[in-house]
Amino acid sequence: MIADRRPRRAIRRTTAAAAAAASAIPLLLSSAACRAFVPPSSTMASASTAAAATTTTTTTSSSMTMAGRRRGIAVDRLGGRVPPVARGGATTSAATTSTTATATSLPARSSTRDRDEIGGTTRRRYLRIARELGRHVWPALPPRGAAATAPDNVVVAVVDDDDVRGAAMEVRMRVVASVCLMLAGKAVTITTPFLFKMLVDVVGGGIGGVGEGGGNIADPTSRAAHSALLLVDSPARLPVLLLLAYGLCRSLSSLLREYTNVVFSHVAQSAIRNFGRSTFDHVHSLDLKYHLDRNTGALSRVLERGSRSISFALNAMVFNTLPTLVEVLVVSVLMMRRFGTLHALTVLATIVSYCAYTIRITRWRSRMRKDMISSENAAAGRVSDSLLNYETVKYFNNERHEGTVYERALREYQGMALKAASSLSALNFGQNAIFSAGLTIVMYLTLRDVGSGRATVGDLVLVNGLLFQLSVPLNFIGWVYQEVRQALIDMEAMFQLRDTRPEVVDTPHAVAYDPYSGGGDGGHGTTMEFDGVEFGYETTSSNAEGTTAAATRAADDEGLSRRSTAARPILRKTSFTIPQGKTIAIVGSSGCGKSTLLRLLYRFYDPQGGCIRIGGRDVRDYTTESIRRAIAVVPQDVVLFNDSIGYNIRYGNLAASWEEVIEASRKAHLHDIIMRLPNGYDTIVGERGLKMSGGEKQRVSIARAILKRAPILLCDEPTSSLDSRTESEIMNNLKEIGNDENVTCVIVAHRLSTIMDCDEIVVMDEGRVIEQGSHDELMRAGGRYSELVAYQRSHSLEDGAVVGDGDAQKEIEGVNESLIL
Repeated sequence: MIADRRPRRAIRRTTAAAAAAASAIPLLLSSAACRAFVPPSSTMASASTAAAATTTTTTTSSSMTMAGRRRGIAVDRLGGRVPPVARGGATTSAATTSTTATATSLPARSSTRDRDEIGGTTRRRYLRIARELGRHVWPALPPRGAAATAPDNVVVAVVDDDDVRGAAMEVRMRVVASVCLMLAGKAVTITTPFLFKMLVDVVGGGIGGVGEGGGNIADPTSRAAHSALLLVDSPARLPVLLLLAYGLCRSLSSLLREYTNVVFSHVAQSAIRNFGRSTFDHVHSLDLKYHLDRNTGALSRVLERGSRSISFALNAMVFNTLPTLVEVLVVSVLMMRRFGTLHALTVLATIVSYCAYTIRITRWRSRMRKDMISSENAAAGRVSDSLLNYETVKYFNNERHEGTVYERALREYQGMALKAASSLSALNFGQNAIFSAGLTIVMYLTLRDVGSGRATVGDLVLVNGLLFQLSVPLNFIGWVYQEVRQALIDMEAMFQLRDTRPEVVDTPHAVAYDPYSGGGDGGHGTTMEFDGVEFGYETTSSNAEGTTAAATRAADDEGLSRRSTAARPILRKTSFTIPQGKTIAIVGSSGCGKSTLLRLLYRFYDPQGGCIRIGGRDVRDYTTESIRRAIAVVPQDVVLFNDSIGYNIRYGNLAASWEEVIEASRKAHLHDIIMRLPNGYDTIVGERGLKMSGGEKQRVSIARAILKRAPILLCDEPTSSLDSRTESEIMNNLKEIGNDENVTCVIVAHRLSTIMDCDEIVVMDEGRVIEQGSHDELMRAGGRYSELVAYQRSHSLEDGAVVGDGDAQKEIEGVNESLIL
């Protein structure tokens, strides 16, 4: 009995080991995949070795070590350790050096603990990704009367309840159908070699009858072939029928595999669409601070790679990982039942060795791949930079220098590419050697059974067919592992983006702003009050909490990671009132806070001190959407969509008719210019409107602000790119709009001649209001305003002299804070 139990225990242990090894093929939902992203123990051992060499450890170093443990040690995408970054703060070079020194002084026991923390954090992050994917692959059925929501609980559509439930049920049914088709396909695939075995045995005379040819009729497959032989009228037909069945099974296997792809592609594309839409909506919900810090191209790449990674991860799960796992387990069981434990152990050992070698070499190659990509990016960046500075290169006759620099970058990339090619050859050779060794051993064992009469020649063919059939998905294990690993990093970068929260959010009790309900406590109105407002810019903010270093490093590479810096005060106890229906001008030197006031009114930011009221209530008591709907903005720096002029004007009010678009263009003195163009309003303006002059773009901006018909109009240097005559006409139009439609207008200007007729002028200096009154009142006062007027007059106002340096759009160095709708 003991002798009988031992093989069974060995089989159970071996089967479990096989399942674990197959799970190492990057299963998205398995803990083995999560552990695969934890740095290898050799990296941690180096820290332990350094600790052993350290004879003394100071109290400060020890406390820093504990702090580092509490924050968690980050892991980069190559499996190495990087210094922890404190939440909400920047890591200076000194802090980095100190933290790195602390990390190397960790004892061996602490290193193991830190590694466990890393693994736990990484697993939690990837399990979260798996849960999010699961919500799309197996969507919950919404209750009756519920609106369709995105994964982040943002309502993206309001549709009929039956449509929502029907769509969710369709996704579920497709998932079930895909799994069933996948299992059926694998069953047919595994059956195919058995048909070929029967064919070989029949043709070879191994199953000519009981006792004929010495066939092993005790074998279930042989019994099936023998029964089929007895049922066929002519024994000569059986080989033909088996051959037809063999061909039919191969075709059916391919058909089921492709049909699974067709059925499941709807699920994957639906998940991509939902993720993409909800992430896109989330990016638009972020505040101006985030958009000033982010890199547009990098953000687009994160969205693109994240969506593509979702599709790849789901397809790898359904079409590679799960089918391979099922096939490995079934083949192992069949080997054990048909040929014995030794055959099964050999197959499992081959698969385990194959997977372990592939994963190890793939990790090594991924580091080379990163270096190769960095070299390629450097070469591409050099090309882009050189071509963008084409005129500069020509001015200084430096074509040869540019070619030399580019060749140097190409040589570096060539070296990395050669190393990557060599590593691929090593991977392919090692895989082939391991598989060939395992196949040879199993074939030898089967050949020995054939010689002893326990197996037929068909069994030898069967073993060969099963193993070669299994080698097909295993050949892709390295590629799938590497791509799924990168896909998880890309998805985590997208989740890091989704974890970013806007700083300007509505309060739970916010109400919609209604500018037409009257003033006072009972209504809103458009009277605006600044009461002791304080504000300063912080150029960046920290990464989302809990993000692994791999995604953080990816965000750093893409230019999306943000670190905070100290705020520079812009507004200091600023107080003044803008009466309803009046036109107010704000003037002052560059950097005094003029444009910042407009951004605060539009709720791109919230004041850090004091209060801003509209209609007698704090702007934070209103919903942001209703405030922005009631305000039209004419920015100084105008950026247009790469579409027609008509579309860009109509963007101010997508519900406006073309007659209203033309009327707004006339008021902005743009219609005649448009009609002189070959395609009129259908003329494409180019990327960011680069095909139009600065003055034309500014007219487009004014036209769409007019088209919005908002009760509040904010103009940030609305005529800075216009000539004096057009400037005067535009300003007169803005004044007419304010008078005719009772619009409250706020104008930031540096040409004082354009705002002399305003109802009131607010003069600012260093974030404070120093003067306030009409043009005549301020001139009689003989203060700062009169000095600015005298300065402009003495420097020829018609030539475009400005107050200060005219750089009003930059109130914090290095940050373009223009108001872009």
